[in-house]
Amino acid sequence: MVGRTVPSYRQALEDEISSWKGFRKALRGRDVEAFDEVIKTARLYASAGSMASRPIVADALFMSVLVSLQRQIMELREKIEGLERRLQEA
Repeated sequence: MVGRTVPSYRQALEDEISSWKGFRKALRGRDVEAFDEVIKTARLYASAGSMASRPIVADALFMSVLVSLQRQIMELREKIEGLERRLQEA
């Protein structure tokens, strides 16, 4: 134990991602693409994840994905509302 350091969040995240390889391999079609997007999102939020100080890396990984999905939902809602306004004005 002497001389060992705690891995960085980014390294722990990559280890967690690696542990899901079998799951990815079992996916089919567009699910593989969706899975890869989830992983990409987790990597994009790595800085925030490193600040979360969560002992379970997957917690921060999944929260990153949830934040990204919520942001996309909010953007889609704004676009829909804008389209609805334009339709009402026409």
